[in-house]
Amino acid sequence: MSSPEVVAHDPRAVPLPYRILVRFVVAVARVLAGRRPRLIRTLLARVSRGARPATVARTRAARNAVVAVSLSCAGREGCLPRSLATALLCRLHGQWPTWCVGARRLPPFGAHAWVEAEGVAVGEEYPPDYFRPLFTVPCGGSADRADRGLGRERAAGRLG
Repeated sequence: MSSPEVVAHDPRAVPLPYRILVRFVVAVARVLAGRRPRLIRTLLARVSRGARPATVARTRAARNAVVAVSLSCAGREGCLPRSLATALLCRLHGQWPTWCVGARRLPPFGAHAWVEAEGVAVGEEYPPDYFRPLFTVPCGGSADRADRGLGRERAAGRLG
């Protein structure tokens, strides 16, 4: 049984020329979402090279445009194409958020993809430590693996 869900889908809220660009970026994100994680991570690392770190404002604006234009990205099951499209749209503006893929810290298992800017998950309703990143693609073209993330968590005292 599914539960009712309200999504912020209003394509007309985005000006037509920008809406066309966002639709193109969403189409690219959907194709990319069907690829293997290693390929996605490699491609995003290359695309992110030379970009400035994204601001929360730019990332939120990109995410809002993606959600307004694409109903599938606005839904609960659209996290992967939504996060990819948001990151790619930010890149078109010369910035790059940290793209993250992870899983819930506590059972039941649930995978999720999201973007972060300035150390904050943008547009997510979950508490900051609800998901554990398995890998990330930060600004600058290097793909971070989970083992590096574990080192940061241990150093911060969040793991035993």
